[in-house]
Amino acid sequence: MNIAIIGRPNVGKSALFNRIVGRRIAIVHGQPGITRDRISATCEIAGKTFRLWDTGGIVGAGETQLTDEVRESAELAMKESDLILFVVDGQTGINPMDRELARLVRKLHKPILLLVNKIDDPKHQPRADEFSALGFQNVFPISAAHGRGIPKLLEKIEHFLPISDIKQQPSNLKPPIAIAILGRPNAGKSSLINALLHDRRAIVSEIPGTTRDAVDIEYKGEGRRYLFIDTAGIRARSKHSSSVEVFSVMRAEKTITRADICVLVIDAGEGIKAQDRRIAALIQKARKACVIVLNKWDLVRTKRKQRQTMEDAIANARAELFFIDYAPVLVTSALTGEHADKIFKMIERIRRAARAHIGTGKLNRALRSAFAANPPPMVKGKRLKLFYATQSSGDQSREFAPPEIVLFVNSPRFLTQPYARFLEAKIRELEPYPGLPILLTCRARLDRHFERNRGIPSRKR
Repeated sequence: MNIAIIGRPNVGKSALFNRIVGRRIAIVHGQPGITRDRISATCEIAGKTFRLWDTGGIVGAGETQLTDEVRESAELAMKESDLILFVVDGQTGINPMDRELARLVRKLHKPILLLVNKIDDPKHQPRADEFSALGFQNVFPISAAHGRGIPKLLEKIEHFLPISDIKQQPSNLKPPIAIAILGRPNAGKSSLINALLHDRRAIVSEIPGTTRDAVDIEYKGEGRRYLFIDTAGIRARSKHSSSVEVFSVMRAEKTITRADICVLVIDAGEGIKAQDRRIAALIQKARKACVIVLNKWDLVRTKRKQRQTMEDAIANARAELFFIDYAPVLVTSALTGEHADKIFKMIERIRRAARAHIGTGKLNRALRSAFAANPPPMVKGKRLKLFYATQSSGDQSREFAPPEIVLFVNSPRFLTQPYARFLEAKIRELEPYPGLPILLTCRARLDRHFERNRGIPSRKR
C-alpha cells in the first residue's frame, strides 16, 4: 500500500515523513521548496507494512522553473497512492494554495486525512478548527516537530492498511543492491536514473543542485532488486550557496558508506574536473565498489572515428583518476539511453567478481615470485619479508565485499604504498576483480606453532 504526503511548500511535510519513518531521511529546513524529488521509505504499523512518499511542495514556491516538474512528480505520487496525507500549516491559517490543493485532491476520489501541522500546544487547537472549512471529514491537529498527535494519526492510518499487507517476507529474502549515483552538479545523475528505470522518477533540470535529498528509488529488473540513491551534486565547499546545500552534500558523502556500489557520473563534455577527483577519492577511501560513467556522450561523439573518440575519452578518464584504477569506465548518454543498459551488466559482473577466490598455493607462488623479482624497498634499514599469504573468507553478508588478502610479514610498517600497489597489480594478474578494491591486510610474524601447522619452516631466532 502506498501513502503520499502532500501539501504546499514549507508546511512540514518532510518533518512528518521523518517522524513516521522514525529516522531523518528527508531534509528539513525553513526555506520553502527544499524537497523536490519524491522520497519514499517502507514503514510498519502493528505488523502491517506500507510505503510512505514525501513530495515536493505543490502550487509554486521556490524556483519557478522547477514548479511544474515538482507538481507533476507530486501529482504522480498522489495518483499512485491509496491514502493521501494532506498537510497544512496551523500557524499561518488557511492559504489560497490550500484551497486549490483541496480541490485537486478531491478529484482523485481517494481517502484523505487532513493534518493541521504545527499545533505545538493544546491552546492552539482553535487554529486547527479553522481548517474544517476545507470540508474534509478526518482532521488531525499534529506537531510533526514535537510528535504531538502522531500516535492517534498512526492508529487511523492502520485502519486503512489491508490485512494482506501484514509482513510475511521469507527470512532468506536478500536486501536490494544499493547503488549510489554520485557526481558534480548537473552531470546528469537524475537523468541517468530515469534512463535506467525508463521512468521520470527523479526531477531533471538545467539548474545545478536540483536534487537536494539523497533520494531512494527502488527498482526491480532482470530478476533482481535494486535501490538507486540519487544524491545531491557534490561541489567544492567554497561554492556552497546555502546551508541547505551544505547539508545536501553531507548527505551525499554519507550515502557512500551505505551503498554497495558507487556510480560516479562525469560530464563527458566538460571532462574530468578537480571535484570529480575529490568524489572518486571519497569512494576510494571508503573502499567501495565503483563504476565510472562518462555521461552526455551524445554531445561528444563525432560522426567519424566514434570508436577512437570513445577510447580516447576512456583513456583520459583512467589517467585522471589513476588512484581508483580498479573502477571500469563506461560511456553513456542518459538523454538518448545509449549504452545505459551496460551499467546493469557491469554491476552484475562486479557482483560475480566479488565471489572469486584465489587458491592459497597459487597466491603464495605468485607473491613470492613478485618479491624475488622486485624486492621491497628498505625502510629504516630493514626490508619487508613475506612468510605467508591467504585470501580471507570476507564478509559473506555483503555481495560486493572487496577481496581481502592477508599477508603474514615480519612487520606491517615495512609495507610502503608504492609496493602495496605493486602487489595489488600482481594479484589482479591472477584475478582481475573488476570494479572492486583489493584490501591488503598485514599481520606481524607468525609464532612457530602456527608456522608448523601451515607447513612453513620456523626461523631460528
